[in-house]
Amino acid sequence: MLPAAARLRRSEDFRAVMRRGAKAGRRRLVVHALTTDPPDAAEAARAGFVVSKAVGNSVIRHRVSRRLRHLVSARIGTLPPGSSLVIRALPPAADASSAELGSDLDASLRRLGLSPQARPPDNGSTV
Repeated sequence: MLPAAARLRRSEDFRAVMRRGAKAGRRRLVVHALTTDPPDAAEAARAGFVVSKAVGNSVIRHRVSRRLRHLVSARIGTLPPGSSLVIRALPPAADASSAELGSDLDASLRRLGLSPQARPPDNGSTV
C-alpha cells in the first residue's frame, strides 16, 4: 500500500503530470513523469494510477490497480524527491502477470531516467 503522502489524489495533479511531464510507453502501460527542478528533498515522490474501463470489468481493473500499486510501493523510495508519476494501464495489462507489469514499469522508469541505474550517482558535492 502506498502511504498517503505518496499518492496523487487531485485531478489537477493528474492533469499537470500528464500534460507537462515526459512519458514512456510499453505494451501494457504508459508512465507519465514530472520532476521538480531543482528537486525538493523535502517533498516525497508521488504516484497515481489510471485504469480505464477499456482494461476490463471492475474486478479486472481493481486487480490491475492492486498489482501496480504494489509494484510502485516497492520502487517509490528509489525515485528522485519531488517527482510525480501517473501510471496508465492499457488493455493488455488485464492479462499480464505482476512480473510482466513490473518489467514494463522498470523499463519505462529507465527510459525516463528515473531508475537508480539510469541516474548519474550523487556524490553529495554541490558545485
